[in-house]
Amino acid sequence: MAEKPKNIPKRPPQADRLVAENRKIRYDYFVQEEIEAGMILSGTEVKSLRKGRASITDAYATEISGELWVLNVNIPEYEGGNRNNHEPKRPRKLLLHRKQVSKLIGLIKIKGLTLAPLKIYFNGRGIAKILLGVAKGKKEYEKREAVKERDWKREQRSLMKEKG
Repeated sequence: MAEKPKNIPKRPPQADRLVAENRKIRYDYFVQEEIEAGMILSGTEVKSLRKGRASITDAYATEISGELWVLNVNIPEYEGGNRNNHEPKRPRKLLLHRKQVSKLIGLIKIKGLTLAPLKIYFNGRGIAKILLGVAKGKKEYEKREAVKERDWKREQRSLMKEKG
């Protein structure tokens, strides 16, 4: 048997490659916790995601028969696919540890919180992941407060830029 060379350089870890992001979620909800999960995808769904085509604006996660599923994630059909192409808005099962699943189901049912997808991305190993946020809805006056605060911070930055 031939020996393996000892000084093979390791491949540097790649940065996460963002596919889709729901930026409006932080305006509508208080995100209390973030959890990374995997998704069960078909081949054409992965190819479509690699092209950067997905939408999670209306998506949410829910419990169906003791498992977590994400609904309303729109991954358009892959152009190079054949008649076995995937359905764009089909429910997709989330891959999490059993303890995480039971904790999240408890938060959804008991505390009345929402599981909302924040973004879909490929991690450094090239695996598609979804970042879920455990979120609580904001009231209308809280949204106005957030807009006021954001505008004030923007104005502060511009004033500091002028003076400094």
